[in-house]
Amino acid sequence: MYAVIKTGGKQYRVAAGDTLKVEKLVADAGAAVDLNEVLMIADGDNISVGAPFISGAKVTATVESHGRGDKVKILKFRRRKHFRKRMGHRQSFTELKITGIMTG
Repeated sequence: MYAVIKTGGKQYRVAAGDTLKVEKLVADAGAAVDLNEVLMIADGDNISVGAPFISGAKVTATVESHGRGDKVKILKFRRRKHFRKRMGHRQSFTELKITGIMTG
């Protein structure tokens, strides 16, 4: 059994026991989180697709940790104009462990 959920503007295919990194959520480490934006649930040959979400369906997860990803380096450069700009960015994430998938 697996589900497709939406969180942080991205879609993820999850199953019970999976660990994934999503955009930062406001929750403490060890807390339980319900993800209600379920787009699709597949259980063997039974597939239910929402329009856009399945009403009453939710995916439960536990917050494992919070962190920041690798640094992405940004370089802006204009030739012959004596312009050079260097920046960096580290995106925050939340690591989730999926505990269950509940249908509506």
